[in-house]
This record gives sequence, structure tokens and C-alpha cells, in this order.
Amino acid sequence: MRRDRDDEDPFDEVFREIERLMDEMMGVDADIQTSASIDAGGSDTHADVHEYDDRITVIADLPGVEKDDIELQCDGRVVSIRASNDARSYDERVRLPARVDEHSAEATYNNGVLEVTFDRAEDSANIDVS
Repeated sequence: MRRDRDDEDPFDEVFREIERLMDEMMGVDADIQTSASIDAGGSDTHADVHEYDDRITVIADLPGVEKDDIELQCDGRVVSIRASNDARSYDERVRLPARVDEHSAEATYNNGVLEVTFDRAEDSANIDVS
């Protein structure tokens, strides 16, 4: 659960505690789901991670940017999302709950929503001792 923040909001601390409790109740790990204010205008980028048996999907809100302005990188454990235009700039790092095959990535961007899907990386290989 996220909401827009106002630096002068007297209830900010209360809402932060409610967000923390809701995240805890929904099983959201701070290392997996991130949300941060990253531009001077105070816009929030919000990224969710969904874990399935064979894949992991990252969904990020990037309103106001064009598809060609988005840069994605992944090292198998962390996805870096960068996007900018004249009015907005996003720079988000999302830790994944499991290792993924970064070369399997498929990404779509539609109406300000980025969705990136990765295949899970194979488990480590068994080594026979001879």
C-alpha cells in the first residue's frame, strides 16, 4: 500500500506506520518491493515483484515517459530501471527474491506500466565425485 506523501502532512508518521503494517500483513519484504521518491517533483515510482513457480515478474509504474526512454539492466539478482524525459526521472533498483536468467527477459510497456518477466535460473548443478 502506497500513498502520495506531502512533507508538511501532520499525519505522515501515522500513514507511514499504517503502510508498514499493511506491507507486513501482506508479506511484502522491503528488499523485494521498493517505492521511492526520485525526482524533484515528488513523483513516486512503484515496483511490485510477483513470484511464480517458473518465472518472476516485475511491474513498475513509470507514468509520463516514452518506451524509448526506458533503460533496463539485470545481473540475475537485481533489476535496474531507469527512465527520464524533460519532466521526470526514474532510477529504481529492485532486488529479486530468487536468481533469474537475465537473458530470458521479456518486457512490455503500456500506458505507463512496465512489465518485465524473467525465467527462474536453473538450480546449481550437481557435481559427481569420481
